[in-house]
Amino acid sequence: MTIAYEVFDDRVCQLGEGPLWHPLRAELFWTDIERDLILSRGEQQGKGEYRLPCKPSALGWVDENRLFVGTDRGLEVFDLRDQSLAMVCSIEQDQPERRSNDGRADPWGGFWISTMTHAMEPGLGRIYRWYQGELRALIDGLACPNAICFSPDRKVGYYADSMPGKIYCHDLDPETGWPMAEARVFAEGQKGAPDGAVTARDGTVWNAEWGQGRLLAFDPDTGALNQHFDLPARQLTCPAIDPETGRVFVTSAAVQLKDAKTTDGQTFVLDLQVDAAPEPAVAL
Repeated sequence: MTIAYEVFDDRVCQLGEGPLWHPLRAELFWTDIERDLILSRGEQQGKGEYRLPCKPSALGWVDENRLFVGTDRGLEVFDLRDQSLAMVCSIEQDQPERRSNDGRADPWGGFWISTMTHAMEPGLGRIYRWYQGELRALIDGLACPNAICFSPDRKVGYYADSMPGKIYCHDLDPETGWPMAEARVFAEGQKGAPDGAVTARDGTVWNAEWGQGRLLAFDPDTGALNQHFDLPARQLTCPAIDPETGRVFVTSAAVQLKDAKTTDGQTFVLDLQVDAAPEPAVAL
């Protein structure tokens, strides 16, 4: 389906990822993994750009001035005031062939983060959860882990493996957020690869489709594709929702595109009026 969209930010990302709508700042943050950048834009703040000494891939928020960042070194806190980084928990620092990928804060104050090899080798991707000061490995055997998000009733967690093109779900303990059962296939069979995802208040799973330039909306009960929206970038990476306006932001990537268009790698916004809760804070 083609609807009106706007280019929210025309800066071209090699690998735009991890968009986060910060509810206290009314500002969108996202990363460009390949260029070691956190980017931002807000109506009051304008455009921001922060260069890190590592590769950031996933974002959460701690308070008004601090971001929780998944990097190729581990989980770190970035202070927007002085641009300092503080390590919370190192992850796989002895394995330079690996980096972080998709991640998201969970409703219990924890943070889920995935890792993979730069070559996206099958079987070597993992997902971890950091919660109450403890890092625990949850899932392994993946290639390119993505689409980490959580149902609004706190009963289901989602993730994808982009290489086989499947989105999975598993039951979570509503009190603690730990998985209670083996994962099962939630959705599959699309033309492109499932990348990042976020959920709406009605449970709809909004997923960015890599390779086809589509924003997808999956029914939470059946996994059926309810809607799709075409965007002018082939490699969409992840959506984020502004709960105040219902706008949906989508990042993209220009990496490895020999015939890239001017819009490949840009960040878009669609006024879909999606009802969503604010992203939860990470509890340090």
